[in-house]
Amino acid sequence: MPSGQRNRRSEQQKTFSETKQISNHSSASTLRAVLAATAILIATPSVAFDADAARAVARRNFCFKCHGVAKNKDGPSYSKVAEKYRGKDNAEERVIEHLTSGETAKFPEGYEDAHKIIKTHPPNDMAQIKNLVQWILAQ
Repeated sequence: MPSGQRNRRSEQQKTFSETKQISNHSSASTLRAVLAATAILIATPSVAFDADAARAVARRNFCFKCHGVAKNKDGPSYSKVAEKYRGKDNAEERVIEHLTSGETAKFPEGYEDAHKIIKTHPPNDMAQIKNLVQWILAQ
């Protein structure tokens, strides 16, 4: 083979080899990014709630009289409630119990009173209550 052809072929092989290395590096980077994103999705609880519907239930039950989203009032803010239960397996169940049982709530002035029981339309609609709780816990 004449030396000109050998040089051209050698250049082509070199270019192909470099392109393959770049491609492999790019594929590895892409794979790492996909795996990282997947890990985040798996670690993050997938909770789909309707924030507008949750706020509507809270408004109908006058929840914002005692609770702010980010500001404490007579009751803790929803962000404080979410912080309290973050990472706990029974968080949703516990808040549902609190909102539906009328259990005792402690007030900053030192007195205790039964927490208002959440009312839904239609009555006792667990889907609405769950949606509200998921929204609260997402704050």
